[in-house]
Order: sequence, then C-alpha cells, then structure tokens
Amino acid sequence: MQKDSERRFFNFSFFKIDMKWRWMNDSTKQESAKEFISIINSSNNVQYRSYSTLGLREDTDFLLWLMSDSLDNTQDVIAKLYTTVLGKYLIPSYNYLSATRPSVYAPGSVPSIVKGEEPSRYAIVYPFIKSREWYLLPFEERKKMMAEHAMIGKKFPTVRLNTTYSFGIDDQDFMLAFETDDLSAFQDLIMQLRESQVSRYIVKDTPMIVCVYKPLNEIIKSLG
Repeated sequence: MQKDSERRFFNFSFFKIDMKWRWMNDSTKQESAKEFISIINSSNNVQYRSYSTLGLREDTDFLLWLMSDSLDNTQDVIAKLYTTVLGKYLIPSYNYLSATRPSVYAPGSVPSIVKGEEPSRYAIVYPFIKSREWYLLPFEERKKMMAEHAMIGKKFPTVRLNTTYSFGIDDQDFMLAFETDDLSAFQDLIMQLRESQVSRYIVKDTPMIVCVYKPLNEIIKSLG
C-alpha cells in the first residue's frame, strides 16, 4: 500500500503548437528544441513522459505527463518551459491535476510511472466524474460493484490502469490513464465496462485522449 508520505502530484499538460512555429527556419527550431528539452531534463524534482497526439485530435498536439512530490516544482518547470523560444509558441489546450493515494477498493494499486515501469506504446487519458448518488451508497455495495469492474479489467491483462485522485484540487473526481500496446484491447475493455453496474453512476468520462509515447525530441520535430 502506498503511504501518505509517498504521494505524488500528477499534471497532465496538453499543448497545441501555434501555426507560426512551422514557418520558422529549421536551425532555429532545432536550437529551440534543444533548449526546451534541456530545461525539462534538468529538473531533478519533476519526472515526465512525453506523448504525441498530433493528427489524432484537433485540439491538442502533445502531452507532457508530469509527476512531482510538490506542485511548486511542477509550476517551476512549466514556467521555465514557457520562457523558451518554443514555449512562446505553445498554447495549452487541456490541463488536469491529480494526486496519488491508496484506493479504498484496491489498496495495492500504484501507477506505473511511480513504480518506474516502462511506458506502453499508448496512453488513453481522461477525466472521470461519478454522481453524488454513488458516494451516498453503502460502502459494501460500492465495493461489490467495483469488484465486478475489476474482474472485467482482469480479462484484459495487456491494459494497465493508472488511477489518480482530483478531489478538492481539480474539477473531476479522478484522472484515468490507461496504458496498452493494443488499442483494440482497450476498446473492447471499455465496451464491456459500459455494461457494468458502475457505469450507471458515471457522469463524465470525456475528453478521452489517445496519446502515443515518443521521445520529446521526436515530438517537437513532428510539429513542423
């Protein structure tokens, strides 16, 4: 079980590139990329994963999945990124804040990024809100429905779920980040979860954003 002292803050920062970036000369873009990557790599207090969403959605081009034990550290690195040449062309499209904590239904569950596991090819990230009626149900009733939910998940071992909590620090209840190398398996999982009892208490689970794990230098190069 994760201890309170081991809790981490997650920031899912999605960005869109200003079209003017594509008109800059290649050498300037290359130097700008080096500057941007150097800053985020030199932040010892913030871990990150980078994902491309280019061409998969209209409203975002890439994701920086940031993790730190302090929001101050996260703010500091993002502020520094905005001072770079590339940062001046970045438009934030979505920004979600959450934190790790022990689950009341699966206490041993720990996000893969916290455990230092290798990322999967894809991450599917989305905010998740349950109805107030859900929280007013007796705990044992909720636990039983969540057990059904978990049994469905076990049928898809190639899909990992990372659940973090946004209560009191952002608009959603949870942030979900599924990881998989097989998007078809993830789609099958979601279709089956729609038929579970828990689904009747879901208020919101969009936008559902598919992200492709890539090194940050490749993502910046792909922006044009």
